[in-house]
Amino acid sequence: MPRSERSSLLLAGLLATAGVAHLTSPRSFDATVPRALPGTPRAWTYASGAVELALAAGVALPRTRRTAALATAAFFVGVFPANVKMALDWRDKPAPLKAAAVGRLPLQIPLVWWARNVARNAEGQA
Repeated sequence: MPRSERSSLLLAGLLATAGVAHLTSPRSFDATVPRALPGTPRAWTYASGAVELALAAGVALPRTRRTAALATAAFFVGVFPANVKMALDWRDKPAPLKAAAVGRLPLQIPLVWWARNVARNAEGQA
């Protein structure tokens, strides 16, 4: 299996895992939904999970990979405010939890880069 194919499938797996987690254990994700968003946090958690599953399917399929990977990069940028909220909300948590919440912030950069690379490598595919 070519490296670019493996990278695409790993990204799809990450998205699918996150999507399933949002749908099966929504409570922990509800708390990260910024209060400024309309509607209930649970609706946003479920919507996020559904989007992650759709993106996973799109990235897994060569025909839709480029578009889905670009949408994934945008999605990773779009969920950044939730990660900021989590880091702020967890300021008073024990050090390991606080470190995990703060550590998620710079993690968004390689995730966006990864999705962009998957899109770039998919351009030559049919």
